[in-house]
Amino acid sequence: SGQDGTLQSFSTVHEKFNKSLGRGSINKKKSKKKGLKLDTMALPPITIFASEVAHQSDWDGIVACHQGYITCTTWNYQKTSMGAHKLRPEEFSKHKPIDMYATAVDITPCGNFAVIGLSTGQVDVYNMQSGIHRGHYGKERAHEGAIRGVAVDGLNQLVITAGSEGLIKFWKFKTKDLVYSTELSSSPSGILLHRDSGILGIAFDDFSVSVLDIETRKIVRMFSGHHGRINDMTFSPDGRWLITSSMDCTIKTWDLPSGCLIDCFLVDSAAVSLTMSPTGDFLASTHVDDLGIYLWSNRSLYSLVSLRPLPADYEPSIVTLPSTCPVQDVDVSGGEETCDEMIEYVSPEQLGEQLVTLSLLPESRWKNLLSLDVIKKKNKPKEPPKVPKSAPFFIPTLPGLIPRYIAPEEENDTQSKVVNLGVLAQKSDFYIHLEEALSTNEYTAPLNLLKSMGPSNIEIELRGLAPEGGGSMEVMISFLKMIGRMLNKKYNFELAQAYLALFLKLHLKILSSEPNLLEEVSRLLTQLEETWIHLQTLFNQNLCVLTYMKSALL
Repeated sequence: SGQDGTLQSFSTVHEKFNKSLGRGSINKKKSKKKGLKLDTMALPPITIFASEVAHQSDWDGIVACHQGYITCTTWNYQKTSMGAHKLRPEEFSKHKPIDMYATAVDITPCGNFAVIGLSTGQVDVYNMQSGIHRGHYGKERAHEGAIRGVAVDGLNQLVITAGSEGLIKFWKFKTKDLVYSTELSSSPSGILLHRDSGILGIAFDDFSVSVLDIETRKIVRMFSGHHGRINDMTFSPDGRWLITSSMDCTIKTWDLPSGCLIDCFLVDSAAVSLTMSPTGDFLASTHVDDLGIYLWSNRSLYSLVSLRPLPADYEPSIVTLPSTCPVQDVDVSGGEETCDEMIEYVSPEQLGEQLVTLSLLPESRWKNLLSLDVIKKKNKPKEPPKVPKSAPFFIPTLPGLIPRYIAPEEENDTQSKVVNLGVLAQKSDFYIHLEEALSTNEYTAPLNLLKSMGPSNIEIELRGLAPEGGGSMEVMISFLKMIGRMLNKKYNFELAQAYLALFLKLHLKILSSEPNLLEEVSRLLTQLEETWIHLQTLFNQNLCVLTYMKSALL
């Protein structure tokens, strides 16, 4: 919307999708009268509007407030024209009040109702399909001062209003009863609700910004740093960033989880309006004394961008507004030197020695190690495929008067096909690394090999550690030491449990008959009990903290 009173939409894909919804008019028929040079029926410029895609093909889906005008107009995006309804309170249906105008508007997510706030503190509800007035909030008015913003939550349960007297009020949408009221530190200049996450951005007249959680109804973030009136703000689609623009010609990006300023830049003229595309790839802005809409690309979607907090004494640089005209004679040789060096953060394998760390392997690699025999039995075919015996070119016959064929000799299948490899078995890479670890005491290489294998290969490797599979007692002790090292470091915790369980299942008889193995297993049992006690302590601490936070906040 512009100062000419028109409402237009622009496509970021191609200009052929641009639409103009026309200019607002008090009476369309009189405006179209032939010979009328000056359109006296034209409405004032649009100051704020709200839109909703739900039911936009059935009825009007846009509501607009006009400068110094109490009547709000509806618009239809499908028909690209002004709508059929003009929304105003019933007591002013026949005459226009003085010094009374609409200041805020919002549409419910279902697209059925519009909530409009007035400069007198009155908040009214209208039906979008019929344009009928459906009531108001409060006995006479919702606030003592002018309405600075209205918002409806994503479930049509709450209506949030902000007044110039410094109050934020929560109303039940259906019954219009007051649920909660909180006093702010300063008078708000505007509010913005991110419906998906339930967070409310509040801009104040003292140039600060706060974020309020509508579930707990408490301020969760407070930002300061602007040196001029905050004109507009917008959330990123995921609700992680809050972007604000001010009359000090700065555009700042605040990271809500960390509560820090992560980006700030200056423009030639102050941005009066901001919005972000639903996919988060573009930021659109309009500026003072400028008729264009400027698009800013989100670099974090296609390149590595440092999101480190900016220092308190950070001085933003001036950025020219985006333009389609080619820029000539620009020296870009020193561009990389002025930019901050991007340091890619690499997460360590373990954040702390006191933390129990799990591996990032999928569950299919370790969860079914104890059930491999059941899986193989279930997948085993009921009857093995029979290969047809090839007949010889000349079929042998028995001597005699009556020719008879010689019956083929049946093979004796009673002999076992299992071969005891013994010392003839070839050593695998895993076996060799375990042997080397006995002298070097370094178990990273064999552990990485196991992590790269599937469940069947892991079972084969662990079977081969026993003497009857070509292994030795020393290698079995080396494997138990590897498990002990994993438990000591509290790293790959679930893998240590799965590998140890399969090892005990395969070699239980050997472990019970060898004293050296029994001694190593008993030492491992002590480590395992200590690790589980430590893990239980961490669980109890976290549960206590969560219980305290839940009781303190709610």
